[in-house]
Amino acid sequence: MVAAPPPGKKLVDVLREALRAGHYSARTEEAYVMWVRRFVRYRGVGSWAELQQVDAAQVSEYLSYLASEEHVSASTQNQALGALRFLFHRILGRSEVETEQFVQARRPQRLPVVLSLGEVSALLGHMQGTPRLMASLLYGAGLRLMECVRLRLGDLDLQRGELMVRRGKGQKDRVAPLPHRLRPELERQIAAVRCQHASDLAAGAGWVQLPDALDRKFPNAGRELPWQWLFPATRPYRDPVTGQVRRHHLHETVLQKAVHAAAQEAGLTKRVHCHALRHSFATHLLEQGMDIRTIQELLGHASVSTTMIYTHVLNRGAFGVPSPFDRL
Repeated sequence: MVAAPPPGKKLVDVLREALRAGHYSARTEEAYVMWVRRFVRYRGVGSWAELQQVDAAQVSEYLSYLASEEHVSASTQNQALGALRFLFHRILGRSEVETEQFVQARRPQRLPVVLSLGEVSALLGHMQGTPRLMASLLYGAGLRLMECVRLRLGDLDLQRGELMVRRGKGQKDRVAPLPHRLRPELERQIAAVRCQHASDLAAGAGWVQLPDALDRKFPNAGRELPWQWLFPATRPYRDPVTGQVRRHHLHETVLQKAVHAAAQEAGLTKRVHCHALRHSFATHLLEQGMDIRTIQELLGHASVSTTMIYTHVLNRGAFGVPSPFDRL
């Protein structure tokens, strides 16, 4: 909390520093910075003093504008609210502005898209190469999209048949099952990454980005094999700050486009996306008789109420009630 920005620093710089000090994810940082910038432009604020004069009523007006004029969804409006809450409480130190003054929009309860076993098989059957392996992990381990693309070699334990999801949603770690049928493909993928990493090292590269401040604590860890991405990008890049030649993980849009194309080729009529494979993982476990609390742990849900949404379908129709039409 600061009363005024240090000399030579902009609001955005102060905001980024506060978010990083709070260990917020990079995506949350970019989203919060974007919403603060949009709010400042909307209010026509031109100085730090003017920003200090903004009150809760003006914030509520902006949130209403987003809903009525911009037609944003409830989740988008709530993200903007989170950014402005952070601005008021952590940056401006406006303790007189209580969060209860901001009315949080209710997210509509929507049922997840779930694929049958046959549809999952058809989808994966129209995929190949690295995207197919990644989509198989989404379904086989119940991973989120970014959890999959951010896997590192050290996160896999092929002998125990499990993988470690590091810094998942809410910065939580969890253990997920590793399908035994994927072991040969994963071994080939690890061998390919090992070979590519050896070539990068020989060329004076081989660095990867490390989480938190591990690069300062362990200066050479960024070139060690366990920290290498399981699904690396095809081309390296030079980090503008350190000058290191690094290799990032494969961009998530590669998998998203591959899943979308495979769904069209398979003739699936459902709105298939990457997260539908995670939904299918949870629903199929319920169909097998797995208890809901175990599924909650596997998915990394903070509350079992979030996991309960998958009880809507258990191969028994809506709520397990047969339609009277079938008795005609």
